[in-house]
Amino acid sequence: MFYRILSLLLLLPSLSFATELPTASAVPGGIAIIPLAAEQAGKPHVRYIKRKVMVIKNDDQSWSAVIGLPLSIKPGTHHLSVQWPNKKTKQRIAFEVKPYEYESQYLTIKNKRKVNPYKNDMQRIKKERRRSGKAKFQWSAQTPQFNFIRPVSGPESSQFGLRRFFNKQPRRPHGGLDIAAAEGTPIYAPADGKVVEAGNFFFNGNCVFLEHGQGLISFYAHMNKIKVKVGDTVKQGEQIGEVGQTGRVTGPHLHWSVGLNGTWINPKLFLAADDQTANAAPKH
Repeated sequence: MFYRILSLLLLLPSLSFATELPTASAVPGGIAIIPLAAEQAGKPHVRYIKRKVMVIKNDDQSWSAVIGLPLSIKPGTHHLSVQWPNKKTKQRIAFEVKPYEYESQYLTIKNKRKVNPYKNDMQRIKKERRRSGKAKFQWSAQTPQFNFIRPVSGPESSQFGLRRFFNKQPRRPHGGLDIAAAEGTPIYAPADGKVVEAGNFFFNGNCVFLEHGQGLISFYAHMNKIKVKVGDTVKQGEQIGEVGQTGRVTGPHLHWSVGLNGTWINPKLFLAADDQTANAAPKH
């Protein structure tokens, strides 16, 4: 009996459920995780550059703000605005953003219309940008799942944050991770979520947006087939589509983006440390 009790006691540490947060990386395109005071009563409302920010309760009952940092952010001191339920005045918390230099990438697009759209394409593109913008700011109250799996197997063909040039013309930095795979390769949801947008877009081709909780968004582009529809709820590892080469592409691949508080951040920060290397396969 003594040894049985001892064995159970030795197992107790492994039974605790620690809050799993994404990897903190306070650089442009990264994530800042800011600890908030534990003694305050109730969940605080946090904003950064006037945008609502994710707030997570830790195991010690304190709170942490999880902030997506835009690729365009300037290194230096930045501030959060924190409103506690039992306080009339807002708290201002400073945090530091470190510099990081991303590499450049030069791509040749054979379909020149996908680089310089025709005038009659622009009305469609503007509508799709509004749809994308609305999807990026979707918000639900539930605490998201942070232990993402890779949505598809394959080598990483373009890293997040690259300064991109299409046919020698500068464009916005790469707001996602490109994973090369054969057309028709299954694409899986990296975490539980809800489909908040889906369709065929001029630049993105067949694409899907998932919302995972508190503004955590994931995005999948250039798909061959979409296997879900707006309003569907999906579980981690459930198929949402197939790899393709629709939209502005140089070959079959998945473009995978992850967003927080309306800005794209490095998707690898949501993968386990041993899964952040190239060519890792999804764990279904």
